[in-house]
Amino acid sequence: MQKLAIFASGSGTNAENIIKYFRNHQQISVSCVCTNRPDAFVIHRAEKLHIDVLTFSYEEFYKKSKILNYLRKHDVSWIILAGFLWLVPDYLIDAFNNKILNIHPALLPKYGGKGMYGLRVHKSVIENNEKSSGITIHLIDREYDKGKIVFQATCPVLPEDSPESLAERVHRLEYEHYPGIIEKVVDGKL
Repeated sequence: MQKLAIFASGSGTNAENIIKYFRNHQQISVSCVCTNRPDAFVIHRAEKLHIDVLTFSYEEFYKKSKILNYLRKHDVSWIILAGFLWLVPDYLIDAFNNKILNIHPALLPKYGGKGMYGLRVHKSVIENNEKSSGITIHLIDREYDKGKIVFQATCPVLPEDSPESLAERVHRLEYEHYPGIIEKVVDGKL
């Protein structure tokens, strides 16, 4: 059984979608949710679905023992980032080499990097008169949004789009594709 840890910082809609997708899967399950915000709504979503939750501080995240011990205790084999905004430290990248997936709400390599998250991304896409946007699912490395791309899906940028309306269209792509791509990557089919 491949066990996933989902790292999230916000409301947790992607995390919930992933947990539900793998609920009765034969080879993959979500073992836990990890968050850097004690007030994140992802905690409520995870607990409602009977998934164990770890909350940690900035200092705890960048020290190896607490997080790594927790992930080992839960027999985690993959880390899935779902709206997690901190740069993953080297010790986790080393322990989960090529086993950390992230989703970004734009078509990388454009509109990625530190500070490019949420509505900032969609605002930049619109301001630059892009004709399309979408999602990028990628393995992570030691830089924001630079790891190997494993999947992209696109949607149009409409002339009347606001950052919020574009975000809604991109979120639909996330919900539609992220769990299935996770499954293919973890199963070695992508």
